[in-house]
Amino acid sequence: MLVVSNAFAQQKTITPNEAVTLALVNNYGIKLANNQIEVAKNNVSILNSGYLPTLTGNAGASIDKQNTEGELANGDVRIADGAETRRYNASINLNYILFDGMGRSYNYKQLKEQYQLTELQARETIENTVFQLFTIYYNVAQFTENTLALEQSLAISNDRLVRAKYQFDYGQSTKLGVLNAEVDINNDSISVINTKQQLINVKRDLNVVLGNALTEEFSVDTQINFDVLIDKEELFEKAKSRNTALLQIEKNIAISGYNIKSGKSAYLPTIGLVGSYGWNESANNSPLAFTLQSTNSGVSAGLNLSWNLFDGGTTITRVKNAKINLESQQLQKEQLQIELERDFNNAWDDYKNKLNIYKIQESNIITSLNNFNRTEEKFKLGQVNSIEFRQAQLNLLNAELSRNQLKYEAKLAELQLLQLCGELLNINF
Repeated sequence: MLVVSNAFAQQKTITPNEAVTLALVNNYGIKLANNQIEVAKNNVSILNSGYLPTLTGNAGASIDKQNTEGELANGDVRIADGAETRRYNASINLNYILFDGMGRSYNYKQLKEQYQLTELQARETIENTVFQLFTIYYNVAQFTENTLALEQSLAISNDRLVRAKYQFDYGQSTKLGVLNAEVDINNDSISVINTKQQLINVKRDLNVVLGNALTEEFSVDTQINFDVLIDKEELFEKAKSRNTALLQIEKNIAISGYNIKSGKSAYLPTIGLVGSYGWNESANNSPLAFTLQSTNSGVSAGLNLSWNLFDGGTTITRVKNAKINLESQQLQKEQLQIELERDFNNAWDDYKNKLNIYKIQESNIITSLNNFNRTEEKFKLGQVNSIEFRQAQLNLLNAELSRNQLKYEAKLAELQLLQLCGELLNINF
């Protein structure tokens, strides 16, 4: 038993806070969620708002060669073979929408709401990842404690086998006692092997959630501290104001509202400002040309108005559908509020029940330990047989394994309750 404890002590112990920190930095799901936030942040930039003008540049050049024959007023005929005309042009054009029925204003507000919605979606991803992390983390802790309990039980069985052999050698018992002890040792050894393999597997699962950040052998902290969640009403108020799913539906309602206003903006005209600066040059070597070369440059500006008086009913349909979508979002919010109250009450009762059962099991451990110690003393004195001793040993082992399971189930129930209340990321693990 001492060797096992030293082996665990030599490993690096990953605390819950360290595990969360590693997950926030290395988990791939969280990295992807952060990338979505960056995309939403880019979308809400002024460069994507529609408030900036567009500026385009154009340039061109052409060369024409023509065979031309012309008759002058005095009757002379002139012929120009291969007359060449060169034309060059360049311009800069500006377009700016002065008014579009407030459409771009509502679209920009939609983008802001979408950015906040993306942040909430990322927060939900982080919350789910953290809860998944602790589900696996506490699996590692449970199998760690189970391994120690099983190895301790195996050590007891080994001592019993040694005692049975001595008793057989000195004629105090039959060979059956030795055989029974060997069978129990084999069963205990199999349990230890299986539990160790399960421990290895869940450690690999934990490392995957951590983005494979742990390159060396590690252990986890098996010490559990329960938060004091006394005020049920206060927690429920937090759930109604901070629950991630509820906050997301509220953002979707806001987005749907702006979508209606954006659709209605199509009923109004669009007024735009246009301007350009252009340069043109033409060169002609034909003897029939009035000018051999000409150059023009100048600035032009103007306003234009566009009013879609009727688009076949597309805008009307789009606005009607946007209103229906807003109504659907509001209905979903009402449904979610009812479900949230149910889920909160279920999570509260589940947490309280599991915590109480765990405390009862803690008392049961003391009883099982006292029973085992007394049975062991009587076994050494020959007052109980090996079957009764084995049963006391199994009762203690099962009590310890049950205690380990209940302890971590109660902690996960607490974390699930905190997640519903939007407080999972605000606690000190």
